[in-house]
Amino acid sequence: MRPLHVLPLLVLALPAAAQDLPVRVVTLSNAGLAQLERAGSLAPDAPLAFRVPTEDVDDVLKSLLVRDPSGTVEGVRLPAQDLAAEAFRGLPLRPEDFAGRAALLQALRGQAVEAGGVTGRLADAEDVEVGEPNARGTALRVTLVTEEGLRTVTLREGDGVRLTDPALAARVRRAAEALASARAADSRLVEVRLRGATAAREVTVSYVAAAPLWKPSWRMIVPPGGGEARIQGWAVVENRSGADWDGVRLALVSGNPAAFHQPLYAPIRVTRPELPVRVAEGVPVRPDTGAMPVPPPPPPVAMAMPAPAPVAQASRGRAAAIGGAGGGMVAQEAEPRFTDTVAALPPALSASAAGRVAFTLPAPVTVRAGETANLPFLDAALPAERLWWIQDFSARNPLSAVRVRNTTGHTLPDGLATLFGAEGAEAGAYLGDSEIRAVAPDETRILAFARDRDVRISSATTSSERPIGIELRRGVVGVRVLNQQESALALDPRSARDAGRGARVVVDIGRRPGFTPRFAVAAEGDFGLRHEAVLEGGQTTLRFTWERETRTDLPVWDAALGDPVLLRWRDIDVEQSARRLPGGPGTLENLRTVLERLPAEAPGRANLATLVERLGELRGQLDAARTAIRAYRTAEAALARARSAAEDRTGPEREEARRRLNAASLAVERAGTAADTAWEAWSKAAQDLLARMG
Repeated sequence: MRPLHVLPLLVLALPAAAQDLPVRVVTLSNAGLAQLERAGSLAPDAPLAFRVPTEDVDDVLKSLLVRDPSGTVEGVRLPAQDLAAEAFRGLPLRPEDFAGRAALLQALRGQAVEAGGVTGRLADAEDVEVGEPNARGTALRVTLVTEEGLRTVTLREGDGVRLTDPALAARVRRAAEALASARAADSRLVEVRLRGATAAREVTVSYVAAAPLWKPSWRMIVPPGGGEARIQGWAVVENRSGADWDGVRLALVSGNPAAFHQPLYAPIRVTRPELPVRVAEGVPVRPDTGAMPVPPPPPPVAMAMPAPAPVAQASRGRAAAIGGAGGGMVAQEAEPRFTDTVAALPPALSASAAGRVAFTLPAPVTVRAGETANLPFLDAALPAERLWWIQDFSARNPLSAVRVRNTTGHTLPDGLATLFGAEGAEAGAYLGDSEIRAVAPDETRILAFARDRDVRISSATTSSERPIGIELRRGVVGVRVLNQQESALALDPRSARDAGRGARVVVDIGRRPGFTPRFAVAAEGDFGLRHEAVLEGGQTTLRFTWERETRTDLPVWDAALGDPVLLRWRDIDVEQSARRLPGGPGTLENLRTVLERLPAEAPGRANLATLVERLGELRGQLDAARTAIRAYRTAEAALARARSAAEDRTGPEREEARRRLNAASLAVERAGTAADTAWEAWSKAAQDLLARMG
């Protein structure tokens, strides 16, 4: 049975002369990008085309580069993002109308068509059964409106319906093409049109698109002590480009480029402010509803109860020589050197530039669309040393680690390393995993892979401060104080005591702002300060001392009281202000304590000793003045009592009271003179002491 032709050529997959160039070169970046290069021979003036995932179209439009030795690029064409919606815009059709021939023709009712030799406008179409009962089939019955009236035409096999409007027929054909393309909405056909070439030539197109980043993983075979570690690099590669990579040249790039995405494929319409249509302003009128009765007065307001208060709502390095493999699985039988039996990997071609290194695999690679591959790209020997690594003073055991130096000449990218033993009981044994951060040429990295439970560590921290120098200024003793903090770290290899001799320990210590380390610093970095030591065997204690110098001022007297020469004892409460005066209690005792703790060779010690001696003398003068002042206060109180008694007496008693009053007055005068003399002696001595201080 021949098919029934409803419309001529509804679907056109590719332009007849377009050539689909295959992928030849793929460059994968650890930044999540892929640079794909397609190449092939192209006939004169022939376009080229290729399919890309829809989500990559923005990147293709941003980065497409065409290399043609003789042709000129006219432009790039591809279907609209919303392909079906654009193709059906303005047509009397919807995508669902292509469900069958009758449904399609019914949607075209009213259009001028020619069917079975009859021309008219399409009124209706339906599928009907025809033939004998034992050989029935399906035919299409079409009803047309002609100049003579309605005509019904039954179309047999091979008959067709033709739209007499060429423009409409072309649009329906494009809608059918769009519908076919929309069924593969996850990809788009990109067509590059070229002109001007007179002969076939080699044409290349390349573009950069998003891609799963390639993931390096490392295998490292480490010696038990020092020597060489063998490192092998493997790359996990995923082909999500929508095209097969058949015998492509694959390059793996490690770098940190600036990469952006821009929605170039999506139509973007600029939102404009909308101005409302101006209309006449309405006139509000409140209708009259008539008079209402006067409302009754409100009832008297009762006193409100207070609101209740709210309730609160309840609200191992050297694993074979130092304590074993640190927990790794140990092989029972092994060859002397496991490294010699591991299969070699083909070396990749490496090229380095500023901030970028590319590993190009030596042989073509085939990865089908949607496949994942694990491909080797590096096999090298690196200088290595096993050691113990301590990062945390509170840990009970150090880390087993290996230090390697990158002698490959190019940067090794970030990745996860799986470590195996090379010799003896460790040969072929899994030791652990470690993270490798990017290693530039000639840089070193320490890779920890386990904890060595055969080594115990403990720590203690102490702090102290002591004076180390003196500087005298007028009224002030400046004391230089040295603050020290010390962390002690004890290591006990226990069962590995003999093997611990000559073993290297690396200790990372966090920085302490304001403090200066007084221990050897081998390196500085994000880890803080790094110290290295070689053990002599047996239990060892490492000490890490930090120092910071501060300054403390000890005033000899309170300058807020003014100049001692001008200060009068009658103007202050001497007993309450004694600690604020030169020679008063407290200051002398503090300076004596500083002098006792001050080293004999400390600068300014002799000056402080002299000052303490003179302050001792000044203390005696101040005490004498205080005693005289207290005597004056006592005499003054006796005078007040005598004066009161003289006022209350009469007769002979009054005469005796006056005699006592005169005696008390003379006592007050003598006590005041004594207090003035003692205070003046202290004041001159204090002024002389302050002058000598500078």
